[in-house]
Amino acid sequence: MTFKHFLFLFFFIFCFSSFPSHARFIAGRPSPTGLVSDGIFTVKNLPYLLLKPPVSAEESCEQSYGFLPCTTTVLGNMFLIIVYGYLMYLAATYLSYGSELLLEILGPGIVGGLFLPMLGALPDAMLILVSGLSGTVETAQSQVSVGMGLLAGSTVMLLTVIWGSCIIVGKCDLPDSIAIDGTNTKGFNLKESGVSTDIWTCYAARIMAISVIPFLIVQLPQALSSTSGRHLAVLIALITSLLMLVSYCVYQVCQPWIQRRRLAFAKHKHVISGILRHLKKHALGRLLTDDGEPDTEIIRKLFDTIDENHDGGLSPSELRALIIGIRFEEIDLDQDDAVSKVIADFDTSRDNLVQEDEFVEGITKWINEAKQTGGAYLESNTGTFKFIDHFHQQTKREHALLGSEEQSDEVVENVENPRWISIKAVLMLLIGTLIAAAFADPLVDAVDNFSEATSIPSFFISFIALPLATNSSEAVSAIIFASRKKQRTTSLTFSELYGAVTMNNVLCLSVFLALIYVRGLTWDFSSEVLVILIVCIVMGAFASFRTTFPLWTCLVAYILYPFSLGLVYVLDYIFGWS
Repeated sequence: MTFKHFLFLFFFIFCFSSFPSHARFIAGRPSPTGLVSDGIFTVKNLPYLLLKPPVSAEESCEQSYGFLPCTTTVLGNMFLIIVYGYLMYLAATYLSYGSELLLEILGPGIVGGLFLPMLGALPDAMLILVSGLSGTVETAQSQVSVGMGLLAGSTVMLLTVIWGSCIIVGKCDLPDSIAIDGTNTKGFNLKESGVSTDIWTCYAARIMAISVIPFLIVQLPQALSSTSGRHLAVLIALITSLLMLVSYCVYQVCQPWIQRRRLAFAKHKHVISGILRHLKKHALGRLLTDDGEPDTEIIRKLFDTIDENHDGGLSPSELRALIIGIRFEEIDLDQDDAVSKVIADFDTSRDNLVQEDEFVEGITKWINEAKQTGGAYLESNTGTFKFIDHFHQQTKREHALLGSEEQSDEVVENVENPRWISIKAVLMLLIGTLIAAAFADPLVDAVDNFSEATSIPSFFISFIALPLATNSSEAVSAIIFASRKKQRTTSLTFSELYGAVTMNNVLCLSVFLALIYVRGLTWDFSSEVLVILIVCIVMGAFASFRTTFPLWTCLVAYILYPFSLGLVYVLDYIFGWS
């Protein structure tokens, strides 16, 4: 019997034994010993003969759906939190697995940009939703802190513990501050080992930092000590978060197309820099005059060298021979595409030939573009300008930061049995959704009951315990991806973490704000909002302007987690924020 089967059996036995039981007193005439009855008179004051101790009205609990178990004891509620938390973990796992299968069939775009982020946030959104729908307004107000605790705890855990763990498992050697795929000879060197990501990961971090704007809006009246505008602030924040959710989904849908366009542009710049360096080499470094301007006479001589048949025009085959001779081994170059783009840059007459004047004009334009990018400074000891080499290095780095074109494939081809995989994906998504919907409410009730039994605020329980259930599958997936020790998988890992936090800040917050507004609840979560703002802004700023993270950066993330929990404790219990 596997652990999963054992756990479900244990849960079934617990459910069966937890149904309301009615004990019967042993009745009758007491015997001289006081231990035997004739069944006529009721024997009183014998509590040790009861099958179940009486439960007072104050100690009673309400069963979820009328049949799921409930208890008022600490250990009983702890057990229920573990069981329901495990079921929410199963829901998150099914949703994650179904999403990956669906992505195999349809690729990124609508699936990767629209459905996957929402499905990843579904367990959290379910818990937040049921926390504010339960019972009366007073009950909902007390239980809504569970949803806020989950929201804050999920965000903090993703950006601290999981983020730092991905740095450790994905670390590679960092010569020249760039991680080399698959190399790990430096061990736990805090400066010379770490990870590198692409530029798209920086954009994801910036979007994550921007997504905290609704928190600032809803918190503004409390910051100004105003009570009249709180309900309006909730509505404005709700509208803002919904607009940001739509904008984020549109960006995710369009991102593969944007990435392909930028990769194509970067490759074209790579061709430009390669041709300029090749021409400079064959011109013996005299491609420019002493004042740094293009030397048209040298460029015309280079044109004659490339024009093999000396017909006064460069044909596509001659340009293709030039590009093949340069040997662009650093990028996966489509030579025919490169030739067509060079012709498009040079051929102003549109006759599919590059004339001498067009060649001179085109090379001059390229040199001026390189000069603007690289700066016209001199090489040491030679008196010649080296901005072309600098432009080439910058172009290589830009192409590397954009990542692999494999990430931008719109449709994944050559998938075996796509129909069966589609059916399996839909079933996994359906099962995960049903489990999350069914057990979100019992989990919130168990947390609330455990809070009452232990006098521990429900926020702290949900802040620490619930993210372990709802984010476990994301954590495992992220760490497995990071352990492959490649820039592409590392970039994907951190982008998914930032995307998950962004969905927390827009989708889950939208659900939360809608509950607050519709049910007329009070927004009173200053300390929780402050923690979310600090962690998102610190980690967002940290990851927005750098693509290399040495090993020491994981310490920053690990320190932020206890700092966040301690900050909430201090603000709640010392200063009275809540």
